[in-house]
Amino acid sequence: MISVITPVYNGETFIESCLKIVIEQNCSQVEHIIVDGGSQDRTVDIIKKYAAQYSHIRWLSEPDKGQSDAMNKGIEMAKGEIIAILNVDDYYEPNVLNKIEKIFTNLPEPSLLVGNCNIWDTQGNLKSVNKPSKLHITDLLLGWTFTQPPVNPSAYFYHKSLHEKIGLYSLSENYTMDIDFLLRAVQVAKVKYVDEIWGNFRYLEGTKSFQDAQNERGEERYNQLLKTYRQKLPIFLQLYMLILVRVKYFSRYPNQILPSIQQKIKSLLSGNS
Repeated sequence: MISVITPVYNGETFIESCLKIVIEQNCSQVEHIIVDGGSQDRTVDIIKKYAAQYSHIRWLSEPDKGQSDAMNKGIEMAKGEIIAILNVDDYYEPNVLNKIEKIFTNLPEPSLLVGNCNIWDTQGNLKSVNKPSKLHITDLLLGWTFTQPPVNPSAYFYHKSLHEKIGLYSLSENYTMDIDFLLRAVQVAKVKYVDEIWGNFRYLEGTKSFQDAQNERGEERYNQLLKTYRQKLPIFLQLYMLILVRVKYFSRYPNQILPSIQQKIKSLLSGNS
């Protein structure tokens, strides 16, 4: 069974379409868990209406400590062996969940299954397609300039048992919790990438992701998270990545001087990374 978990707070604008998206997947082996943070709008009324008609919908409404906390509550409630996170304003391509269920029958446990994701702007224009084909930890830690990570959980799925190995979503990472999870997951799970569009990410004005990018705090948080994980790698991998980044930089900007790495290598070897 697939457990689709949707965290929401004051999401009356999108909650009905989110519920319909999962219903229209026509997947018999799915449950949709809505974790509401105590909404003050009509969100809960809409959830109740649909839950009364569809038995696969389960829900909880109570104050929480943010999005990570809501997702963790959903994971604890989940009965399925496959976890999917679907934010209230994002959506799947048609018939994705049946396809995912079939693929997982041949995957070892725990696995992380990743597809492509459309990114849409506020006007409904397709901005880009996220194709995160490089998912080794050293690829992801190179940073956005060289390797795009999966940008939205509507395009990846994983075994619930993965959390037994890496823990739940970090309560201290309410902005970069997805990337933090992925950086832990790829080091433990069997990772499989499929070059198909599965998810749709609405990059909308006024949302947390949009506001964070506009004030440039998002990039700062992202880079700091990558730095933290790079420092946890064995020295030989830190050296490998350091050289690789410089080589990629030089190949991309051949007219610029290759940044010196001698001092950094010396620092790494002396244990002062």
